[in-house]
Amino acid sequence: MTVKRNTWQREAVRTALDTSEGFVSAQALHSSLRDAGSPIGLATVYRALADLAVEGDADSLQQEGESLYRACTPGSHHHHLICRNCGLTVEIEADAVESWASKVAADHGFTEPSHVVDVFGICAKCRLAGI
Repeated sequence: MTVKRNTWQREAVRTALDTSEGFVSAQALHSSLRDAGSPIGLATVYRALADLAVEGDADSLQQEGESLYRACTPGSHHHHLICRNCGLTVEIEADAVESWASKVAADHGFTEPSHVVDVFGICAKCRLAGI
């Protein structure tokens, strides 16, 4: 993996992502950066987010055809429980999933399995609000 140099744009995206609640789109992050007075371009935000995801500094997921991003702890494999309504995201451990993925891979002659598990539902707060 090639390490990208740290530019002010990458740092601005990283900082904005760190201060965002839950998962956010590139467009929403770009909008918040522009509202704060940054001259950063949308294409630069997309590139920086994609690089952060590849490097493990951001989680990414697809929702309704759009990539969403969230800051994460590098090097920590985890899964998410995500509210379909408000976007509340909880990192969860799933030892059973880890065991299952390893077994399925081995049963089919695969090694070095990797996977992404995101569980979507409605959080308690949204459920109580009747949403």
